[in-house]
Amino acid sequence: MKKALIAYHSRTGKTEAMANFIAEGLRFCALEVVLKKISEIDNELDIVGYDAYVFGCPTYHKDMTGGMKQFLFKAELANLTGKIGGAFGSHTHSGESAPMLFDTMMHVFKMDMTDLGPLKLTEAMVTGNEGVKACQDYGKAIGNKLT
Repeated sequence: MKKALIAYHSRTGKTEAMANFIAEGLRFCALEVVLKKISEIDNELDIVGYDAYVFGCPTYHKDMTGGMKQFLFKAELANLTGKIGGAFGSHTHSGESAPMLFDTMMHVFKMDMTDLGPLKLTEAMVTGNEGVKACQDYGKAIGNKLT
């Protein structure tokens, strides 16, 4: 069975909720999914061995969190070149974090990113029907690249 890692940072619980809904979409594609907060990842060895990687971070002050930036340095050491990827995040008004993650994964890590681009939702949308479906569909799109 193919495996996907969803690594995320969440302060209010909205990005964590997105991670869980994306995991449901990946499971619909018969993937084994591991969810980890970035604070649980000590080094690049905790990242290797997956077939797909999905990273999530909320936007704060029009940027990624400091913790996510530190995590990306660990992820870069894991050599994710060619791996399937996706990026997501929640925000209140601007939403820069998810596109920054997506661009880093595609251009710096040289990953095979989902054609949908980054998934970014306002915090108000995350747990509504539309937000849940968007997250599940995003997970399915990533999972379909593996199957």
